[in-house]
Amino acid sequence: MSAEKVPDTPVEVLVDLLTRTMEVAKASGNVPEELTHQLQKALDIASGLDDYLEKMSSQESEPLAELYKKTISHDWDQVHKEGKTMFRLPKECITGHVEGQTLKMLIHMSQAKRVLEIGMFTGYGALSMAEGLPEDGCLVACELEPYLKDFAQAIFDKSPHGRKITVRTGSAMDTLKELAAAGEQFDMVFIDADKDNYINYYNFILDKSLLKLRGVICVDNTLFKAKVYLKDTTDGNALALRKFNQFVRDDPRVEQVIIPLRDGISVVRRVSVSSECSRTKSKITDDEVFRGVKGLPILDRMRLDGKVAYVTGAGQGIGRAFAHALGEAGAMVAVVDLDQDKAEAVAGELFLKGIIAISITADISKSADVQRMIDNVVSKWGAIHVACNNAGINMNSASEDTSLEEWDQTFNVNLRGTFMCCQAAGRVMLKQGYGKIINTASMASLIVPHPQTQLSYNTSKAGVVKLTQTLGTEWIDRGVSVNCISPGIVDTPLIHSESLRPLVQRWLSDIPAGRLAQVTDLQAAVVYLASDASDYMTGHNLVIEGGQSLW
Repeated sequence: MSAEKVPDTPVEVLVDLLTRTMEVAKASGNVPEELTHQLQKALDIASGLDDYLEKMSSQESEPLAELYKKTISHDWDQVHKEGKTMFRLPKECITGHVEGQTLKMLIHMSQAKRVLEIGMFTGYGALSMAEGLPEDGCLVACELEPYLKDFAQAIFDKSPHGRKITVRTGSAMDTLKELAAAGEQFDMVFIDADKDNYINYYNFILDKSLLKLRGVICVDNTLFKAKVYLKDTTDGNALALRKFNQFVRDDPRVEQVIIPLRDGISVVRRVSVSSECSRTKSKITDDEVFRGVKGLPILDRMRLDGKVAYVTGAGQGIGRAFAHALGEAGAMVAVVDLDQDKAEAVAGELFLKGIIAISITADISKSADVQRMIDNVVSKWGAIHVACNNAGINMNSASEDTSLEEWDQTFNVNLRGTFMCCQAAGRVMLKQGYGKIINTASMASLIVPHPQTQLSYNTSKAGVVKLTQTLGTEWIDRGVSVNCISPGIVDTPLIHSESLRPLVQRWLSDIPAGRLAQVTDLQAAVVYLASDASDYMTGHNLVIEGGQSLW
């Protein structure tokens, strides 16, 4: 810490006091050597902390580094003298590297998509949080000083994440009122503005539901130079923050913790719905609609954490998309495919995303391979909760020219293979008393797609639907539901081959949605059918084809 720097955090204040104490000890001839030695150790521990945190935190981006340098080198006193800012802004107000990375991490951990920042200064914190937001995320920053919006925008424009940030100048409370009137809500709110108004901002956010149901409020400076907890404090900001901290701690609507990072960050969340009901004794219908089934909000009921799933035909196309979707929802996934390299490649993709996965090579038209697949999954993870029977083939030929070989080959994979997978997985699930079987059928089970001729494919997929309906009714009372998904024509590389390209325009003319299906259009359906949210659905054919079967 340079001699010119004014101590701004509890640790910096402590380092300053220890440094002064060491100077006094060294200047005195009466201080025992052991005491001096212990003082030096305390000083080393305190003075090394911030530097170590700085070095061990992930490196900041180039735009953030440039923004920090620009802020620190700027003559804020001169800017104020020139009347460009209403207040003299101390450069120490900047968020800084470690706190910026912490805010970014909180964004990732909370999976926030919409952030509200009250008090931006030069935008280091805003840009840090924006870097943690998904591509479609947004951050609204409230800043009193118009000068600061222009100051930050030049750096925001250099960052690929700057477009996520909207700066609204003027009174923060006026902006909050406008946001509330527009029905805006945020996953995370970061408060770092005028300390006297912290309570007002906080109450307005909760009272007007600007914070989403499971959102988080983060509040900066809540340890303010250590003055908030020193008995002899007279500093106005410290007293305001002490009052704020106490107010939030005593607020039965929330839970809070103060993290002793730099000048203190408070993290605040709402208490559970059931706790709030008990506290307020509200006249509500306290049932599962209100509290959620097993206390879980609807999106949490669609989580698959701890579930074991397999997907056949998962080396490409729809199966690959299903494997990713189930894994992203929390399941462990066995990637099954006839092609070993493709299965391993998809399992590798899942590993890169932090999803537990294995690859299995199997030909589902062979009963021995099917049983080996099931045995491998059970041996590895002890159960099968989700069976996604997706593998299938399609060969086009005119009906009068369809050979028995083509017919048998198609049925061996599409219907016989699906049956064998359902039966083998079903035996495991029935013993467990729980399971979700999801078969991939086709829109061709409902209509005859044209102009291509595919008798064996259409018939086999109609059989998959009837297989699904039959098993769905037989097994539902024993905890196993069986459903199927019928996609329309899916946009794959094969569709754009020279032989099929002429058919695409004809297909498009038959689809009300005006486009082919993407594999990502099917992912939410497989997660829903695999989750507890679909417990009352069985034997259903979920058609996702852009309306094509309606014309």
